Amino acid sequence: MNILAWIVLGLIAGAIAKAIYPGHQSGGILGTLILGVIGAFVGGSLYTFLTTGALVLSAPGLSIGGVVVAVLGAIIALFIYYALARRSAV
Repeated sequence: MNILAWIVLGLIAGAIAKAIYPGHQSGGILGTLILGVIGAFVGGSLYTFLTTGALVLSAPGLSIGGVVVAVLGAIIALFIYYALARRSAV
C-alpha cells in the first residue's frame, strides 16, 4: 500500500476511533494519523491471527473492511495507551 493510502486510512481510522472512544483524547491531526496507522497494524495483525492462526504483522488495505479493522485496532490501541498511562501516573 502506498504512503498516500496509509495517510488516508490513518486519518479516517484515527478520527473515527477518537469519536467512538469515550473521553477527551489529546493530539492534533498528527496524533490522529499516528493512532490510525498503529490501529491499522494492530487490527490487521489481530484479524490475520484470528482468521489464519498465524501471528504476522500486517495491515488491511484501503477498503470498507480495512477501515473497520483499522478502527477496531485504533480503539484497542487507545485502550492500551490510557490503561498504561493511568498505571504509570499512580
